[in-house]
Order: sequence, then C-alpha cells, then structure tokens
Amino acid sequence: MTETNGVNLKFADDHGNLEELVDDQYKPYFLAPHPLSNADRQVVDYFSGETELVEKTDLFTNEKRMLTKILWPNRAVMLRASERFGATWEAEIDAIQSYIYDKGLNFGAIHTEQNGKIIPDKPSEMTGKFKETFCEVQESDSLKYAEITRLFNLVNQPIPSLDPSLFGASDAEAEKQACAWMLARIVNLPLSHTFSSNRVSDWLKSMMYGYFRRIGILVPTAQELTRGGIPHTVTGALTIAPKSGIYFGTVVCDFESLYPSCIDSFNLSYETVNCAHPQCKANRVPDFDGHICAQRRGFYSILIGALKELRIKIFKPAARDSALTEEQRKIASATAKLLKLISVSSYGVTVRIKGLACPPLAEAMTGFGRYVLRESWKMADEKGMNPLYGDTDSLFLDHPSDESVEWLIKQAKSRFHLDLAVEKRYNLCVLPNAKKAYFGILSNGTLDIKGVTASKSNSSPYVSKIFTKSVRALAEVKNQDDLMAVKSRIKEVVRNGIADLKAHGIPIADLVYSVKLYFDPNEKAEDSATRHQPYQCATQLIDAGKKLKRGDVVSFVKVKPFKYKGRNFTVKPVEAVRNPGEINNDDYVRNLLTALNQIFEPMGISLESEKPTLISRWLGNPET
Repeated sequence: MTETNGVNLKFADDHGNLEELVDDQYKPYFLAPHPLSNADRQVVDYFSGETELVEKTDLFTNEKRMLTKILWPNRAVMLRASERFGATWEAEIDAIQSYIYDKGLNFGAIHTEQNGKIIPDKPSEMTGKFKETFCEVQESDSLKYAEITRLFNLVNQPIPSLDPSLFGASDAEAEKQACAWMLARIVNLPLSHTFSSNRVSDWLKSMMYGYFRRIGILVPTAQELTRGGIPHTVTGALTIAPKSGIYFGTVVCDFESLYPSCIDSFNLSYETVNCAHPQCKANRVPDFDGHICAQRRGFYSILIGALKELRIKIFKPAARDSALTEEQRKIASATAKLLKLISVSSYGVTVRIKGLACPPLAEAMTGFGRYVLRESWKMADEKGMNPLYGDTDSLFLDHPSDESVEWLIKQAKSRFHLDLAVEKRYNLCVLPNAKKAYFGILSNGTLDIKGVTASKSNSSPYVSKIFTKSVRALAEVKNQDDLMAVKSRIKEVVRNGIADLKAHGIPIADLVYSVKLYFDPNEKAEDSATRHQPYQCATQLIDAGKKLKRGDVVSFVKVKPFKYKGRNFTVKPVEAVRNPGEINNDDYVRNLLTALNQIFEPMGISLESEKPTLISRWLGNPET
C-alpha cells in the first residue's frame, strides 16, 4: 500500500528492471448483511465508509445472497470499524491480496498490458501429452480439469533470473528460488512471503480465498467453516497389528497421498460434509456419524485434487525423466515436494487451525482412510496374499506374486478411485510385536529401519552402532538357511559390544543420550516427585549456571546411583563425567538388550547378558 492508501504494483522484466504502477482508486473493504442495521449504519457514517450492494453465492446453500460491500478510507480504519459490526465477512483478508484476487492477477506469474490494463497471460493451448494425461479427468470432472489447467499454465511458465533481494530475501540456491516462484504462483502469495514463510495454513487460506473470489463465493467466517464442530482430537489413522516374525520377499504397497486422494475421490469439502440435502444422508462416511453430498462437487476436493494430480502425473515423473536436463529434473523434484507438502497438510489444518478448522471434515478424512486400509486388507486376505501389517496408507504383503499385486492395485483403483502402488520390496523384513516399528533389507541391499528403539534419535550411539552392525550381517540373507548361518554372527557382535563396554572400551561420546525437554525444567526442578533422567540432567546444568527452557535438548550419561540434593540421581551431564568408572555399565547392557530383543526375538534370536558364574555353585552351596 502507498502512503495515500493506493496499491503499488511492481513488475520486473527478464533483465530485472522494475516498473511500478499505482492504483489510487482501490479502497479496502469487507462485507456485511443487507440491509445494514441502524447501529452498523452509524459506524459506516462515523468512519466515512462507502457502501454498495453486491451479490455473492453462499458456499453452504449454493444460493445467491445480497450483501453490503463497505469500502473504507484505509486498512487501519477498516479494521477498527469491523470490531463494531455485529457480523462481517472477509475483513481478515490482507488488503493487497484482496486486490490481487479481485483484479484476477497472480503473484509470480507473467502478465501483459492490454489497452492500459495489466492482465495475466492467458492459458496456452495444452499439448497433446497434457490432454492425453488428463483426458479421463477432463471427461469425468470438468471443474478439477479447469483447475489443473490453470495451475499447470502458471507453474509451466519460465522462472525469471532475478535477484532474490528484490523480494527482501538473501541469496538462495536455484532450487529454493524455484520453490519460492512456484509457491507464489500456486497459492497466489507475494514472493516476499514465499521466500520466507513456511506457514502452510497461510498457503491454503490464500488458495481458498483466491478460488472463492474467482467464482463469486462469499468467503465464510472461521466459525461458519467449523460446521458447528468444536476443534477436538480427531480419531486418527488405522494401524493393523503386525504378524510378528521374519519374512522373505515382502512387498509394501502404499496409497499415493492417501488423505489428499480421499478428499478428491470421496468429494470431501467444507460444504459437502453433512450437507442439507435429505437425499444425501444415505451417502455415509465409514466410522463416523456423518454423510457426504452427492449433488455438487466440493471446492476443497477440486483444489486438493488438482494439486495431487499435478504432482503424481506431471512433476513426480518429470523428476526422474532422463530426457530432461539435470536442472529441469531438480526443479521438477522441488515442485513435486512442494505440491506434496501442501496436499498432505490439507488434513492437519482442518483439525484445529483457526480459519481452516472443520472437525467433521477431518473426521470424514480419517474415516475414509481407515475404511480404505481395512477393505484393502480384506481384499488381499481373501485373495490369499497373506497381509502382514497395515499402517495408515501402507500394506505389507508376504511374498505375493506380481500378478496378485497388479490385481490388488486395479481393485483399489476400481473400487476407491485411489492410486495404490508398490513402494518397497524387501529381501528380508522383520516385524516386531510393536506397531510402527520394523526393519528390513531392500532388494538393492539397503538397510531400511523404521521406529525401532535401537535406531531412534534419543538412543545412545553405542546402542545404534551395535544394532546397525548386527543387522548389516543380514544384507545377504535370502531365506531361512541363510538366516541360520548369520544368527551366531549377530550374537558375536553383541557379545563383543558388551565386553568392550565392561572393559571401558567405549568412548564416552558413544554413551550419550540426547533428549528434548517437554516440560519447563525450572518448574520440574521444584517438583518433589521422582525426577526423570532428562530432568536430573537439567537440574545439574541449571545449578551450574546454564539457562534451560522447554524444548531444549540435554545430553547426559548413565552413571552409578549417587546422592544429589537428598535424592538418588542416575545420570550426569556429559561434561560432568570424567571417570569411566562412574559409568553404569549394567544399565547400558540392559538398555542394549531390551532394544535389540525387540527386533531380534521375532527372528528367533534371543540375546542375554552372560551372567558371572558364582564359586558357590562349584562348591555345591545349597542356598545358591
């Protein structure tokens, strides 16, 4: 905004030359009911507002509404006035962004001048390849196809070679610059914002506001979007307990972007969840007391569906296309990641982010997600594919044939309109009893570890190193016979690790635990209850003069119990440990065996610490 409250537009040519255009006629505004109440009319007169009638479509009823558009001298006046109104819409939209939406402009995009007006470049004629890729969408979902075409035209424009400092950003590598330009075009936010902000909720809000303004829909208030729900913890994804054991030739199938795909395929949107149409109430949401509209296409499903389609069908394949240059592949990869980030955030923001929260919509997403995984498990089981484990969007299958996998993929597409694909193939896969914890050897020999205690970031390097060294022995295992030959080698690795520890042969740096403080350690210091080890460490550090707060990470070593301020402490800050004799070797051995047995017991490998032989046993003491 200029000093006179006009809008100052800055355009750059390919050489970085800036041209400024000022629109002094623009005035910020918000919408209010029509007709205005006497009290609202007095506020308009007091703050020198101007009024006019506008017609907007109500998102939820799809009916036309007459509203009062009130234009104010400037943004500050508008915000003060809005606080005195009984009801308003669209006052929260940034004035510059509001102007861009209304004028049909797009940040970061190429524009041309025609008859003294600045307009965005019109969509180019789509190539045969584009039409071939999206021909099915064009026929079945014209609204989504229109959005795909619009976005593709924007992101397919060349990226200008302009200095990031023009947008208030420091020097950035080419990939980051490309992301900033792509993001500005996709969500229609200023480049100064996309170079610096990582608030995905702002990105999604801008996408929604721009869409509403383009097609004349009244932007709902945050309260209206909740659909009467109060933000709360939403029932999450389904996890089907693993069949503990070791398996060979395991195939993992994943649903591509499950929640965004459910939004698209099942027409999930703010206005379609629990719509007012009596005939739609039979279109139930699985595992949730709600229904989905079958009469109209939801705007959220259009927007998120378009992002998902572009990522899966255009940019993800382009990132691996050897016919493109390395720079083009990098930009395609960065764009695919950006589209995925926006898409996968489409669920989380509906849980409790103000202005986006809609608990019924969030419940519908997770309800369909659970339904899809559960039904896919049933289909695989009935086909004799022996599903082993299911988690959110993944299905582990025990050595299935290629034909059966292809059958399952087609069934998922036919029944759910979702894309199921092979994500991983394991030569060997170990599933403990615990959920969300497993490891395996991929078909290329790479070790893949997820969620097991021994590999977590808060485990000591000592535990992680022995675990990694142990499982690397499994790299060549293809069957049970190979496994039998390796078991003794794994036990030997663990025995040697324990022996080194007891002989003080492990560097103290490898015995350090680094843990994040989830509570204020200064408050915990006053707590008289038994103190957990991270807070024992924090207490000692605070006493030594170090300032700590919630969220900080403390590093400590397990030591033999000692008295500190009248309590038994079992850890010391790493910098306070000077004598290897302080180390509580027995505690480290217990932690090591607990962590390793979680994953090795399903393989039939039981690890135990060697117990010392008491001389009394040799002497036949009956009490031992």
